[in-house]
Amino acid sequence: MNTISVDILNPASFPLLKELENLRLIAIHTNVKVPVKSNDFMDLVQKIRSKSDNPPSLDEITAEVEQVRSEMYAISSHTQHTNSM
Repeated sequence: MNTISVDILNPASFPLLKELENLRLIAIHTNVKVPVKSNDFMDLVQKIRSKSDNPPSLDEITAEVEQVRSEMYAISSHTQHTNSM
């Protein structure tokens, strides 16, 4: 078995990689690296939230993001299904 490291440049490649894994052609081992600058993002979130009288909780933000992602996935799946006909 050979091991290589791959940088994922486009998240759209994940379904292809998962399919290869499902076919037992590859094994995926995730190694999530959090960049140092991620604190900058959280600092910005805190700064914006501090200016609001009733800021949404992180759980509310997460729920909204997941809802939008689900809607985008549904649209994308429908478009792909329609284009394959």
